[in-house]
Amino acid sequence: MDQLSQVFAALADPTRRDMVARLTESDATLSELAAPYDVSVQAVSKHLKVLEGAGLVTRTRQAQCRPAHLEAEIFDLMTKWIERYQRQAEARYQRLDAVLDELNGRDQTTMEGNAS
Repeated sequence: MDQLSQVFAALADPTRRDMVARLTESDATLSELAAPYDVSVQAVSKHLKVLEGAGLVTRTRQAQCRPAHLEAEIFDLMTKWIERYQRQAEARYQRLDAVLDELNGRDQTTMEGNAS
């Protein structure tokens, strides 16, 4: 599976999305990440491993703890992918607007011709 697919798959889970949101504020240990959830530390550890596998999170060793750190650069990959499709959608809407403007202009001409 390519990295972009792994990132979107990892973020498909609401718990993992919440963990990522919390990691935007600061690095956190496993127990800190697990605190607000009504699940085991092992379950949170599995979520963290999915985020690590997708490249969203890295863990470092600081003394006895291993805080999780959000790798913000991975969001550049997602942003570029989203922006590409956003540009394509905007171009389609602009073409649609042009067609509608043309049709509206024809309608105005027809209505003016009928009013005479």
